[in-house]
Amino acid sequence: MLEINSKQRVKKALSHCNTDRVPRDFWSTEQTDKRIIKSLKLNSRMEMLQEFKIDFRYIKGPKYIGPELKRYPDGTFEDIWGTLFKKEAAGLEYYYNTIKSPLKDLATLEDIKNYDHWPSPDWFDYSDIYRQCVEHKDKVTIFIGNRLNRMAQLKPAMYLRGMEQILVDMYLNKNIFDYIINKITDFYLEYERRILKSSKGMLEILGTGDDFGIQDNLLVSPDDWKKNLKAGFSQYIDIAHSYDVSVMHHSCGSIYDLIPEFIDCGLDILQSIQPDTFNMDLKKIKNNYGKDICFQGGISIQKNLPLGKPEDIDNEVKSVFNAMKYSGGYIACTAHNIQSDTPVKNILALIEAYDKYGNYC
Repeated sequence: MLEINSKQRVKKALSHCNTDRVPRDFWSTEQTDKRIIKSLKLNSRMEMLQEFKIDFRYIKGPKYIGPELKRYPDGTFEDIWGTLFKKEAAGLEYYYNTIKSPLKDLATLEDIKNYDHWPSPDWFDYSDIYRQCVEHKDKVTIFIGNRLNRMAQLKPAMYLRGMEQILVDMYLNKNIFDYIINKITDFYLEYERRILKSSKGMLEILGTGDDFGIQDNLLVSPDDWKKNLKAGFSQYIDIAHSYDVSVMHHSCGSIYDLIPEFIDCGLDILQSIQPDTFNMDLKKIKNNYGKDICFQGGISIQKNLPLGKPEDIDNEVKSVFNAMKYSGGYIACTAHNIQSDTPVKNILALIEAYDKYGNYC
C-alpha cells in the first residue's frame, strides 16, 4: 500500500475502510506529558506527538474576551456560566471542585430567567481559529474545548443547578429543566457556528462532551434522553455536518444503550469507550454498531497502564485491536487522559503495541 498521510488515513477510517494502519490519538494530562518529554529528552508536546506518530492535533479555539471573570484569593474562580470552581490537588494531578452552583437555590422559573450571568457568543474572539488549524495542516485538526467549557447540555446544567437538582428538575420541574437546557443549547449552537465559519474549512472534527453514564448504569434512561436531550445533541451534529465537519462525542461510563440514539443523530465518532464499565464489551459494541459509527478509545487507563507490566499492555492493545480495528472505523486511544501515576515505560509499551498490531497490511 502506498504511503498516506494523517488526513487520508483518518478519512478512510471514518469511511469504515482499512488503511495502512489504525489512526492514533493521544489523551494525557499535562503532568504526564512533562514526564514523557523529560524521559525522551524532547522539547515539547508537539515533538512527543510526532515521535508517537499521532494523527490528530487539538486546537485551542476561540479566545475569551468577555466580562472579567471573578477570581478569589483562595483560588476559587468563576466560569462563563457564573459557577464557582476551585482547583484541588489529587496526588500528582488536580481536579476542579464545584464550590457553588448559582442556580441551585432558585425556586421559580422567573428567578432563573432573571439570572444575570447567561453567557453570550460575543464574549469570544474567533479570529485566530483559521491560523490554529493551518498550523497543523498536515494533521487532522479537532476542537473540543476544555473541561469547563465543552459543547454539551447536561454537564453545564449540572454545574449551574447541581447534579442532583437538575435531574430532579427533569422529572418534577420540567419548565425549569427545559429553560436551562435551551439556554445552554442556544449559546453553544451560535458558538459552534462562529467557530466553524471562522475555520474556513480547515477544521475537520468538532468535539462535544457530555457524560451520560456512570460506572454501572446510565445517568438518564434512553427514553428520558430522547425526550430531553436528543434534539440539542442532534442540532450540534447537524450544524457541523453543514460545514462538512465530522463530530466526535466524549462520554465516560456505561452508555451502550444510547449508542443507537447517537447513530440516529448522525454522530460520526463515539469516544471514549470505557472498557471497565458495565455492558461496554468492545466486541459486542463493534459487532452490533461498527458499521454505523466509528469509535475512539477503548484502552483502559485504570488497570494495566498504571499498574501492569509492558507485556500486559501489549496483550491489552492486541485484544482491543482484534475487537475494534477490522473494517476500519476505529481510532486508537486510551479511554481517557493517561494519568501521571503511569510509568513512562508503560506508555512507551503502548506506542510499541500500536506499531506492532496496528497495521492492516
